[in-house]
Amino acid sequence: MAIDTQATTPTPSGCTNFKLRQLTRRVTQHYDQHLAGAGLKITQYSLLAHVDRLGPLAPGELARRMDMGASTLTRNLQPMVAAGWLEMGAGTDARSRLVHITEAGREMRRQAQRRWKAAQLALNDKLGLATVAALHDLLDQGLAAFHEEDTHES
Repeated sequence: MAIDTQATTPTPSGCTNFKLRQLTRRVTQHYDQHLAGAGLKITQYSLLAHVDRLGPLAPGELARRMDMGASTLTRNLQPMVAAGWLEMGAGTDARSRLVHITEAGREMRRQAQRRWKAAQLALNDKLGLATVAALHDLLDQGLAAFHEEDTHES
């Protein structure tokens, strides 16, 4: 006897993009509120953390690693370079550039890291650890599916 998977599989209701954007806006606001005392937004903290962890790297590679468009990255980098937290240095040839974190950027990241941790713990409390873990798993699966699609298109 065959099992009717249609009866047991829930059907999505509404627009997935709209629901994701709603949640993303609320989560971003949550992190931004915690990081405001350090003078950063979550996008800036994430950039500092990536450049610090990955070392000097080309803007295109940084954009790829962060799953971000090049123009969005450039727009986000400009105020951080102006603040002295990141700098654009010479690359491997005359046409290339590398993004470096400065000592001031490392210090800003250290200061903000405590606030980021508090935001993460508060989010875990608000949503519940099981929900956050399930959400991470679902997001990882979705990102992997898009990365797989990108690989097949290349």
